[in-house]
Amino acid sequence: MALDLHEQEQVDALKAWWRDNGKLLLLAIVLGVGIFGAVLGWKYWHAKQNAEAATLFGEVMKQVNSNDPKRVNDAAAAVVSQYGSTMYASRAELLAAQINIQIKDGATAATQLQWVIDHAAEATLQDVARLKLASLRLDEKKYDDALALLDATHPDAFTGLYVDLKGDVLSAQGKTDEARVAYKQALDKINAQSSYRNLIQMKLDALGGAK
Repeated sequence: MALDLHEQEQVDALKAWWRDNGKLLLLAIVLGVGIFGAVLGWKYWHAKQNAEAATLFGEVMKQVNSNDPKRVNDAAAAVVSQYGSTMYASRAELLAAQINIQIKDGATAATQLQWVIDHAAEATLQDVARLKLASLRLDEKKYDDALALLDATHPDAFTGLYVDLKGDVLSAQGKTDEARVAYKQALDKINAQSSYRNLIQMKLDALGGAK
């Protein structure tokens, strides 16, 4: 069926547009499909990684209950080496570090805690690791290192614990007045119903601080 002049002009204009833009349009479609596929692939891979990491983390928990430090460390190291980008890696290292702290293997615990500080995606886990590492540094009499960790930015919910430990470090350094200030700050931050306040008050009293 013959086209009238107006229709022919529209067809010619469409052909001209396609000639100028068709390749770009096709490229955009191909890229869009490719990106969509990549996103789906990444989501599948991420879910698979988390599922496998969760299974391996279960092995860490099992070994924690076995009270065998070597097995705990080996299981945690496996999670980190194979699934270091997942949330389970930092949790595995924290569990292993706690076991090593209990058996007085401070060097191994410190390495694991530093890994959490450097790699954990969750700030809360980093805050916990800093607190534990600062406690280790206090035991090692590395007071400046401990204070540097405790001076790191942290949420208000951790302030009571941080300044309490800071008081311990300052007290160990013989800085009684500064320690007293830190313990008073800890009392202000710790929940009024918490029994932990009794321990802080005892340390404050030992320094001559008033209730």
